[in-house]
Amino acid sequence: MSTVALLAKLPAAEGKGAELAEAFKAAFEHVNKEAGTRMYVLHADATNADILWIYEIYENQDAMNAHMTADWFGPFSQTLAPFMGGRPEMFFLTPLGGKGL
Repeated sequence: MSTVALLAKLPAAEGKGAELAEAFKAAFEHVNKEAGTRMYVLHADATNADILWIYEIYENQDAMNAHMTADWFGPFSQTLAPFMGGRPEMFFLTPLGGKGL
């Protein structure tokens, strides 16, 4: 299997971008323990404080599936709900090459 990636756009409720970012940081302690997760980076949008982006790279599809079905993931997602301004937009990607892979 090949490396897979995900880019997700997370819309915060109006004025809640900083709170969403802070709540999201709880994922890092879990992700750091995932053997198949190569990269998991939270970004603030440069032009809209109420938009966050998360970029994820996994060793393979099985590793991504393991992340998304992990026991901690569902409860974590619920902690974000008070700060969200809509559903995340998810873009599934296949890295082709570049620095850091």
